[in-house]
Amino acid sequence: MDWADPSSIGYPVLFGGVLLGSVVPVVPTGAVVGAAAAIATSTDRLDLVWVVLVATIGSLIGDLVTFAAASGGRTAVVRWFSRRQSAERLESAREKFAARGWQVVVIGRMVPAGRIPALLAAGALGYPWRRLVPAAAGACLLWSVAYSALGVVSGGLFDHPVVATVIATVLVLVVTAVSALVAKRRERRPS
Repeated sequence: MDWADPSSIGYPVLFGGVLLGSVVPVVPTGAVVGAAAAIATSTDRLDLVWVVLVATIGSLIGDLVTFAAASGGRTAVVRWFSRRQSAERLESAREKFAARGWQVVVIGRMVPAGRIPALLAAGALGYPWRRLVPAAAGACLLWSVAYSALGVVSGGLFDHPVVATVIATVLVLVVTAVSALVAKRRERRPS
């Protein structure tokens, strides 16, 4: 590996940032992906297809680690959920996961701050690995493509990689904030 070549550093930083942010939500992973896509679009240092693949793999591993932690600590997680939810709501959640758990996993990945609750619930409710892995893989690919698209937009508009990266990061943060606001408004609506 040639450490003087920016792409040698770019892919490991992308993978590590997405993996870390997928396990411990302190890194804005969408911004990392968008910035890498902007660099791929505005320079020849990174390849966009590899950006999507590396982001997908990093996010999938992170999601599987989160699910495994919830599954392994199922008793404690179920106890935590039980204190906050009625038995009827927990049973309703089990039924939803049994019927359309893959949709919950995909939507949880795409909605800001929805991934960890969805994965914790899936683990606590005993959602099977054989169904989680394909749902999580599809969700991570869709997520990587969506955030890469934001980076492509900024990289296509601005030739300078630093400007494209900053614009991609701002776009991702704005989209995330707007999505969170929309989700909160929907949550507040009476049923």
